[in-house]
Amino acid sequence: MLIRIVRLTLQRDALPSFYALFQKAAPQIRQAQGCKRLELWVDCTSSHILTTYSEWESESSLASYRESDLFREVWVQVKPLFAAPAVAHSYYPDQENKSIHDGILPT
Repeated sequence: MLIRIVRLTLQRDALPSFYALFQKAAPQIRQAQGCKRLELWVDCTSSHILTTYSEWESESSLASYRESDLFREVWVQVKPLFAAPAVAHSYYPDQENKSIHDGILPT
């Protein structure tokens, strides 16, 4: 499994447009091949800073989504709403340090 966290800093006046777009696109994203979960989080102190949290079956399933028409259509509409570039990070869940103990990752 792969976890993708993307921090979005939006223009304050763009929030209604973003929420409308997310509400429309989220069900389609959740149905994308390999998407296991999609959530939208709002920063506790700055309501124009949002974070998407998504879980994917694999890196390749996320890559396929990012190469899809759906991603391109949504991204072209979302990008002009940003006040700063999006910051994305991907993670593998570490199940009780299993990857370190199994020698998969260096200590």
